[in-house]
Amino acid sequence: MVEVKDVPEANRYEARVDGESRIAGVAQYIRTAELVAFVHTEVSPDYEGRGIGAALVRTALDEARAAHLLVLATCPFVAGWIARHPEYQDLVYQSRSRVSD
Repeated sequence: MVEVKDVPEANRYEARVDGESRIAGVAQYIRTAELVAFVHTEVSPDYEGRGIGAALVRTALDEARAAHLLVLATCPFVAGWIARHPEYQDLVYQSRSRVSD
């Protein structure tokens, strides 16, 4: 079982497996009042292929939704996960600025 917890003082979500104290993976973020930017996701090689990354992203996005935050996925893993899960597309931040020629 994967347990994911927000650790705001470290600006990241941490995943642990089966109650172990060892961190299996992290999703690093930068949070503002309106937006959470996911900048890096990493899973320990010992835990790869076990759904740790997906659990991190799903939990983080569900919490962003609950907090009414938009999501900026600069991390390729998070961006790819959102692309494969259209039910989270509504969270994606869309720039309001336009560049004029």
